Amino acid sequence: MMNKKFFSKTLLAILLFGIAQFTTAQDNDVNLSGQQNIISTAVSFLDIAPESRGGAMGNTGVAISPDVNSQHWNPAKYAFIDKESGVALSYTPWLRKLVNDINLYYLTGFLRLDDMQTISGSIRYFSLGDITFMSEDAQPQGNASPHEFAIDAAYSRVLSDHFSGSVAFRYIRSDLQMNFSNSSGSETYQAGNSFAADLAFYYQNEINLGGNDANLSAGINISNIGSKISYDGNIEQFIPTNLRLGTALKTNLDEYNELTVALDLNKLLVPTPDYQEVEENNSVFQSDNVSVISGIFQSFSDAPGGMEEELQEINVSVGAEYLYNKQFAVRAGYFHEHENKGNRKYFTAGVGLKFNMLSIDASYIIPVVQNNPLANTVRFTLGLDLDQMIGQ
Repeated sequence: MMNKKFFSKTLLAILLFGIAQFTTAQDNDVNLSGQQNIISTAVSFLDIAPESRGGAMGNTGVAISPDVNSQHWNPAKYAFIDKESGVALSYTPWLRKLVNDINLYYLTGFLRLDDMQTISGSIRYFSLGDITFMSEDAQPQGNASPHEFAIDAAYSRVLSDHFSGSVAFRYIRSDLQMNFSNSSGSETYQAGNSFAADLAFYYQNEINLGGNDANLSAGINISNIGSKISYDGNIEQFIPTNLRLGTALKTNLDEYNELTVALDLNKLLVPTPDYQEVEENNSVFQSDNVSVISGIFQSFSDAPGGMEEELQEINVSVGAEYLYNKQFAVRAGYFHEHENKGNRKYFTAGVGLKFNMLSIDASYIIPVVQNNPLANTVRFTLGLDLDQMIGQ
């Protein structure tokens, strides 16, 4: 078992990929006003790309062609999927450069009801390994296995020949401190719970590109619109409400070869942390203690550096996929986060193989920034085509 010292005030701050943000941005984490304003949330595991195809394409996925893992990126895509049903299981060893027992598991599936309607769902489980809790005087307080999970279901429907929409509902539970109380009993922590919803849309249209058949698509997904979460019954934290929009172009080069290029833009719809500025002898205070809906709207205009800093909060993903005979895929991409907002910058690569009813995909992260804890992160996905299994 791995021993990890417990600090009641910092455990939540360094877990998940917040560790990566802290590590890579600690020397560059000031905004245009000279303040530290990296936006952080609870249950950040919801933002981790849980599967291999989108993960290999620089975390693009909101507009690429529908597949069994569309639940995370854009469930509205299921309405146009050319299958009746499917399931997939993904596994991601997380932050292996720092620890060896943090893992993300992702199970997803879909079922077509008729030509117009599809239902889908997923279970996401994030295990933080084994932790030894320590008191302030370094005395062992017991062992635990903190974890988080989310269960969601979505309904997708064709709205027109080229347009579809979807709503998803999600239950989130975060049990990080396992009902821990400090030695004096003055601080007691419990599991946090939240309910959230997604609203997503997808557009696709067949076009002619240089004499070749092509498909132009676009998508938008506002995810995790939900209640704040609390671990002590007092302090409430935002969950990662997120806006993702993007476009993709898939071209049929010939009978056997396809090429897809994609672009995603991603922004947290969470207010900037509290800050105070002095302008012409007047003190200006901006608070993040607002409602969820107010926080969504405030997130577009509350950065102390103005519009320039607001634009820094947008993460950019680009990706490409080459597919041969619908059986073998090679993928690559790039993910960019501004150095003032986390400094996650990395290339991605991956491959995919399909054997009758079974598909296997893998992806790999190649960081641009040195000493990045995301280095050597791999993802594996195993998909099952239920149509072929039952002979449809």
